[in-house]
Amino acid sequence: MGTRIADKYAAWEQECEARFQKLKTNEEALNRIFIDIYGLQDELTPEVEDKDVTVRRADLGREIRSLISYAVGCLFGRYSVDVKGLCYAGGEWDASKYKTIIPTTSNVLPICDDDYFEDDLTTRIVEFVRLVYGDDTLEENLKFIADALGGKGTSREIIRNYLLTGFFADHCKIYQRRPIYWLFSSGKKHGFKALVYMHRWQKTTVATVRTDYVHELQERYRTQLSLLADQMQTA
Repeated sequence: MGTRIADKYAAWEQECEARFQKLKTNEEALNRIFIDIYGLQDELTPEVEDKDVTVRRADLGREIRSLISYAVGCLFGRYSVDVKGLCYAGGEWDASKYKTIIPTTSNVLPICDDDYFEDDLTTRIVEFVRLVYGDDTLEENLKFIADALGGKGTSREIIRNYLLTGFFADHCKIYQRRPIYWLFSSGKKHGFKALVYMHRWQKTTVATVRTDYVHELQERYRTQLSLLADQMQTA
């Protein structure tokens, strides 16, 4: 049986809420103690507003975006579902840490408007969900992810659109404009994008992006244009 991400989130939400309420109760208890010690009953109240509690409640959109970020990290080898904590941030690469999810060997994850490449990021994210949570819950889990992200289209289309237009902006925000995943982009039309992991950067990385991905995609576009031209002539 596969695992439902919705169930995992519900358990996490309950855990976060219990932690939130416990900390709020403790903070209010401390406030009462200090108010009594300093005789401030007429000036202060012990109650703490939710916005001032120093731990966060669960938030579905944020948690799903974090899950996608973790999945990207696994696809680059920064993390592994088989090993706790950080797996690779430079130094010697240990392939034995990666059994369930095999990281990209090229250190390039292309993001396109269709699955032109075998290591297309959307395709790899879907495969991540399948391998980690199971085949029989795959479509349900993809729908749960897509619903949390919001948008129109199929689950895969919504996930692809987020990776194309939203992921890197969220990543830069989390890392305070010092991203560890770097973005190659052809421009606002989203014709071609690719992520690389800075800690796996090599002197051949740019050449790999250009020859193995950009040139390949350009050739695919030329073929499509040629087919369209032929269809128009025979119409």
